[in-house]
Amino acid sequence: MANYPRIASFKTFQDFDQRLTELGLQMPREEVVRFGSESPMARSAKVGPLTIGNRYCILPMEGWDGTKDGRPTELTRRRWNNFGISGAKLMWGGEAVAVRHDGRANPNQLCLTEQTVGDIAALRESLIEAHQDRFGETDGLVVGLQLTHSGRYARPNEKMTPEPRAVQRNPVLDKRVQIDSDAGLITDDELKSLIDDFIKAAKTAQNIGYDFVDVKHCHGYLGHELLSGVDRPGPFGGSFENRTRFLRAIVEGIASEAPGMQIGVRLSMFDVLPFHKGIDNIGEPEESGDPRLVFGANAAADGIDLEEPKKFLDLMQSLGIKLLCTTAGSPYYNPHIQRPAFFPPSDGYDPPEEPLIGVDRQIMATAELKKQFPEMFIVGSGYTYLQDYLPGVAQAVVSQGLADSVGLGRMVLSYPDLPADVLEGKTQQRKKICRTFSDCTTAPRKGMVSGCYPLDRFYKDRPERMELVKLKKSATTGSDSSK
Repeated sequence: MANYPRIASFKTFQDFDQRLTELGLQMPREEVVRFGSESPMARSAKVGPLTIGNRYCILPMEGWDGTKDGRPTELTRRRWNNFGISGAKLMWGGEAVAVRHDGRANPNQLCLTEQTVGDIAALRESLIEAHQDRFGETDGLVVGLQLTHSGRYARPNEKMTPEPRAVQRNPVLDKRVQIDSDAGLITDDELKSLIDDFIKAAKTAQNIGYDFVDVKHCHGYLGHELLSGVDRPGPFGGSFENRTRFLRAIVEGIASEAPGMQIGVRLSMFDVLPFHKGIDNIGEPEESGDPRLVFGANAAADGIDLEEPKKFLDLMQSLGIKLLCTTAGSPYYNPHIQRPAFFPPSDGYDPPEEPLIGVDRQIMATAELKKQFPEMFIVGSGYTYLQDYLPGVAQAVVSQGLADSVGLGRMVLSYPDLPADVLEGKTQQRKKICRTFSDCTTAPRKGMVSGCYPLDRFYKDRPERMELVKLKKSATTGSDSSK
């Protein structure tokens, strides 16, 4: 295990502040967290026709607890109800919902079809009802739906069997999903059909009351991989214009078929080479990785270059898109870039850098985009690792205009009502604060439902917990680089 001080070991704000100073990080932070009407996080925002009631956002997370035909289960509904009682006013997509079967990242992912539409409509209604019951109103509550196709990482039928529809060949990533020929690539005709599926799903989402749809472009899934598809021939690869044709066609189709429907994009704004477990289990970049195939990276793909991401945001603005949720990298091939954590998932690697550096990297990259695109409403990600000090950093980020909203993912699995507690001036419940144990990732990687097994009593009491403990112990003696 890498020798970095744990956030939980910082007993005071001064300890936390000193560590950031030692690392030379620019991350803004405030010791005194304001609440009620004095809190910058309590301010509403007007985004086109939408009024967002405060500056907390619930990020979309990939679900592993739906039915085989893409419907939510009681576990799904419990999670969405927790989103409703969180106190956040912006729900960025609820969770990743596939627009067709072959795009599911696992056989239990939600899928929006004619058969499941009533169930997915009911999810939204249940969330709104939970919010109403907890707060007595739903003013400023905005609920979106994230639409996705998993592309290279599709596993629609068996949890452990990849059925990839990749954008282009990739020497490192092909091996991880068993691509050994062009048969694993998605064709132009399939992409054209998929565009129609996204448009149809967006129209359906509008009809059942969702306020916006997210056309997902992050984490190595299809939309994101298209952005780096420099080796793909034909109309969807090569030039920047071709690599963004997918988004343009979807947005134009939504404008035609579902006029008035708002659109957002969750974007991996930068990336680096794929990593693998190296000496002493610490992550290191793959030597055979091709830096040309990395979006938002410098020439060596070991650092950030936001030139093309800025071009992408220019395109978004020209298409009338006002909602952007930033993230980075991918959980499949460089998770320390995407979600900084002290403890890796069982098939991952120990962090090659102090996780606070990863948090700072996302905050400051988001700030650079916000500075250049002030008209966009930008939600930042990657905050959970800050743990006890998350509210003070979130407040400083929003106060200084480095982002418009702070998104929470893993944190709301263990502590769903953190935003409400902060906004109401209550003392944080330290026993519920996510410590980034990564069990919510390890469990689905091993075919179990995702949840917070260490801290959420509901999951702690489930039979999978003991199985998970055994798997984590055995993982210390082996290596799995499949994701």
